Amino acid sequence: MSQNFLQQLRANVVALTSLAVAFAALGYNTWRNEHSERNRNIRVAAFEILKELGELQQVVNSSLYAKDRNRSDPLAGWGRVAMITDLSELLPSPAPEHAAELHRVWQADWHHLSDKEENADQISAEIDRSRESIREILRNLH
Repeated sequence: MSQNFLQQLRANVVALTSLAVAFAALGYNTWRNEHSERNRNIRVAAFEILKELGELQQVVNSSLYAKDRNRSDPLAGWGRVAMITDLSELLPSPAPEHAAELHRVWQADWHHLSDKEENADQISAEIDRSRESIREILRNLH
């Protein structure tokens, strides 16, 4: 029995090696595809957040400096803050934490944007922190 098994093993060593290589390649390819898809999702979410952060900064600046209610309605910022918070959940730390802090600061300060420069400064500082964390995440993608 043992002799028969060894003969069959020798006769089929190439086929068994090919099968092992195929399984290894399939496993690596699956892992690589999942990793690439994760990076793609992070990249798309990060760029959308950067866009929303830029538009939120425009709301802050227009509210403080332009005093034009048609262009700078701080209520419009709520939609941007919500989008930033939601998309940040797709990103690794510290993006979700910075988005949560931006939400907290926006909630506390948005209604005084046009009359208190310090409120706009606090919101702008949180926007900058969030922007920097997003850029760092993008730099670290492999």
